[in-house]
Amino acid sequence: MCRFLAYLGAPISMGALLYDPSDSLIKQSYAAREIEEPLNGDGFGVGWYHHDHSPEPALFTSVMPAWNNRNLRYLAPKVRTHCMAAHVRAASVGDVAEANCHPFHCADRLLMHNGGVEQFHKMKRDLCNRLSDTMYAWVKGQTDSEHLFALMLDHLKPAKPSPHQVADAFEAMIADLKELMAKHAITEPAYLNMVYTDGRIAVGLRHTTDGSDPLTMYYSEGKKYVCTDNVCHMVPGRPKSEHAVLIVSEKLTDVAGDFTEVPPQHFVLVDQDLTVSLRAVK
Repeated sequence: MCRFLAYLGAPISMGALLYDPSDSLIKQSYAAREIEEPLNGDGFGVGWYHHDHSPEPALFTSVMPAWNNRNLRYLAPKVRTHCMAAHVRAASVGDVAEANCHPFHCADRLLMHNGGVEQFHKMKRDLCNRLSDTMYAWVKGQTDSEHLFALMLDHLKPAKPSPHQVADAFEAMIADLKELMAKHAITEPAYLNMVYTDGRIAVGLRHTTDGSDPLTMYYSEGKKYVCTDNVCHMVPGRPKSEHAVLIVSEKLTDVAGDFTEVPPQHFVLVDQDLTVSLRAVK
């Protein structure tokens, strides 16, 4: 069912997030602890931003298992960024192919998903019929995730949305999804742990369509995230010059107080000033 992380804050080495923590995302690709299936070896993706070069993110995806990609291992310690989204995939809907690897990229936006929609094939045509021509053409892969994001982005009108406007678009997408599920008699709940970022803000969604327990999601905030002598933790505090926020599907460490659970059926919203807030899904 995949694992992911998103980071916003002071520039940090990608390796400090992907490899250094005791339960890093790379470790979660072969030994995830907080999900029934521990293996997430059907590809990976990493997107990151350098706004002094471009508003659009760089993106590196591969169908190789994350734990076995030497290019990622070489690259990660040498790249620093203020915003990153990374995902390791356990394929459900769609082939093992680069087009199906998260995060998905649209203009200056990155989106990724942990979860799924049962019997997605029953509703796929109807969902596509709801998409604008632009978003229909944007979809390149087969996953339920990418199609849901296309639907969500059709609801997201502002060029530079606020976190609440992103949450509004997610809620509109959820309403569409529930309508399609009912039309096609799909009774199994959809699991929708999702993250959006455009390099300025981030929004995480922890949700199921029937109100049952969602998959795990946490956030962490503080002065900065550091790794020293193989020990990684979030330094507490919020000075004006520095701050950092993480949204993760699984804790990166067991350091007490580092990670706070996002409540079920809630958004976690990260604004441009890195203020973190929670919002219930309507």
